[in-house]
Amino acid sequence: MIGATLNSRLQQLQSYPFEKLRALLAGLTPAGTPIRLSIGEPQHRTPDLIGQALNQHLDGLSVYPATAGLDRLRECIAAWFARRYHLKTLDPKTQVLPVNGTREALFAFGQAVIDPSRARPAVVSPNPFYQIYEGAALLAGAEPLFLNQTVANGFALNLDSLTAEQWARTQLVYVCSPANPSGRVLTLDEWRDLFARSDRDGFVIASDECYSEIYDERPPLGALEAAKQLGRDDFRNLVVFNSLSKRSNAPGLRAGAVAGDAHLLERFLLYRTYHGGAMSLLVQYASMAAWNDEDHVVENRRQYREKFDALVPMLQPVMHAPRPDAGFYLWARVPGGDDEAFARDLFVATHVTVLPGQYLARDAHGTNPGRGYVRLALVPELADCIEAARRIVNFMN
Repeated sequence: MIGATLNSRLQQLQSYPFEKLRALLAGLTPAGTPIRLSIGEPQHRTPDLIGQALNQHLDGLSVYPATAGLDRLRECIAAWFARRYHLKTLDPKTQVLPVNGTREALFAFGQAVIDPSRARPAVVSPNPFYQIYEGAALLAGAEPLFLNQTVANGFALNLDSLTAEQWARTQLVYVCSPANPSGRVLTLDEWRDLFARSDRDGFVIASDECYSEIYDERPPLGALEAAKQLGRDDFRNLVVFNSLSKRSNAPGLRAGAVAGDAHLLERFLLYRTYHGGAMSLLVQYASMAAWNDEDHVVENRRQYREKFDALVPMLQPVMHAPRPDAGFYLWARVPGGDDEAFARDLFVATHVTVLPGQYLARDAHGTNPGRGYVRLALVPELADCIEAARRIVNFMN
């Protein structure tokens, strides 16, 4: 009997960070109540308006949804992007699409954009990074290249760390701003440099902005807003990805949106028609309710602000854990530099789970920029976050 053949590129995929963490902690039996700061799964209450919209449109289960989504939903998404990023207008027919969360959209976009028939295609991403970027590149037949974000460069994207030959092969650049895990936001000058390089080398930019609505006082600059300020009103070679998972505490809804270059979205829609990217009508109506409401988003920000206000002063005396520009992570440097040992020993002593930073990064340019850090996701309730910080402080002391 001849065995079935599978896509050989699947062998290039690495274990997900949380699989590595499970292996690290396997067999350990800490005492006390567990507190998990390792995964960025929002745990604040999902707003009632989302559940109400789902319940009111159960008849949508009997309908095959269109991949492009309802006109009303696309109008709603376009209006939100225009309000949030001070845009004159977005064409809901050509410049936005609903997607089933940013994870599937970021991955699918890579499959639609990358042309494996070109010699040695490359995809560039930040490092540390969301592992979907790498998986999308590998399964599309491209080489992943990395821009290390380190404390030495202020967690910026050092575009000059890649050679001219590497940039010439680059077809897609993934950007995450606010960044996961550092929370750093790209500046207008950095967007100017990235756009100029895109014009020169012809690559597409996928801007992952799923943390954009979790900030302190100042809304983070987004790619569309930067493009507008720089006179790129056609958003050429740019597509932005956003989600209701973090903004609206609805990770199980699997709902998001993309916006930008109309030509790219036309081709992406064609790909999604075959990929099976249609959003359930129930989810479309729930999405409209969420995108149209900002009150719950303001309350969400208040709760995260409260956590940062409490935890950063507690942790700073024992570890370098600065407040981020945006997002809900603390990117904390561990004494001694062994992030795996720190995470394991902390778990055993306190039953607090954090994620070793090296699991979020790859060795590139002679180093793993995540090594020596742990990521703390401030997603549990305030009291649990404070208790976790208290345990960490006691452990460190």
